[in-house]
Amino acid sequence: MDQLGAMRVFIRVVQTGSFSAAAREQNTSQATISKKVAALEAKLGIKLLTRSSRELSLTEAGNEYFDRSMAIIAELDEAEAIVRSQVASPKGTIRLTAPVVFGRLLLAPILPEFLSRYPEIKVDLALSDKHVDLISEGVDVAIRARQLEDSSLVARHLFDNPMFLVASSQYLEMQGEPTEPEALRRHNCLVYSLLKSVNIWHFRYNEKDISVPVNGNFQCDNGDAILEMVLKGGGLAQLPMWMVEEHLSAGRLKLVMPEYVVQPLPFNAIFPQSRYVPLKVRAFIDFIKLKLQQNPLVK
Repeated sequence: MDQLGAMRVFIRVVQTGSFSAAAREQNTSQATISKKVAALEAKLGIKLLTRSSRELSLTEAGNEYFDRSMAIIAELDEAEAIVRSQVASPKGTIRLTAPVVFGRLLLAPILPEFLSRYPEIKVDLALSDKHVDLISEGVDVAIRARQLEDSSLVARHLFDNPMFLVASSQYLEMQGEPTEPEALRRHNCLVYSLLKSVNIWHFRYNEKDISVPVNGNFQCDNGDAILEMVLKGGGLAQLPMWMVEEHLSAGRLKLVMPEYVVQPLPFNAIFPQSRYVPLKVRAFIDFIKLKLQQNPLVK
């Protein structure tokens, strides 16, 4: 039995949540995946997974074996990557996750150039505003708009995301236009629910930091939905320049209190901590950092 191969299969079954998902990913049958895991269990003499008609769950021994298998495979991949990087070009599949709007507006447009430059790389992109567990989900790189909070991960700064306070003319005509942050207390403020401080907006004015609590009748974990609410006159929102520039130019939105600079959000590429970063990951991060720095909408 190819034990390392079986370990890799076991890891992907756990990460994908099913034998069928792992089989589709590897272009094989569910029966083949099941047999490899069963052979691994037979060799170890322990049950790794508890199977039911609807879900899989790790046994206590399976959970321990999963963690140790992940460490072993990571060490093996690292050793191979070190050797290959001396003579080879980047290759393999990069599993990415990024916020939905960022992926749609900024990431997807530059991926064709990246894939053309590195023909031996494939990209598996999952767009979600939720923060997934990189290790358990097998993610190579996550793009996140916040500071690093997990010591098992590494962050590489990509850019400071410029934010603007915007509203539609319809809303401002009906509710009046605020001229200072304190006035926002009387306005309907639409907020992004995944931020650490959801109902506090931060500004900088005359070299001083200003924070003001805000309230509104709508919050959401998706920037597109918030933008649509603002466009329809639903309230004010803080949104990145690359989301609103088109609407500002067309007159559908208006900058509010432009002299008060909204605190930018740092965008980082997050990846698991390792003594050696895989060449495919380094190539990807280097590429998107350069391309984003060249984009006038993120400066």
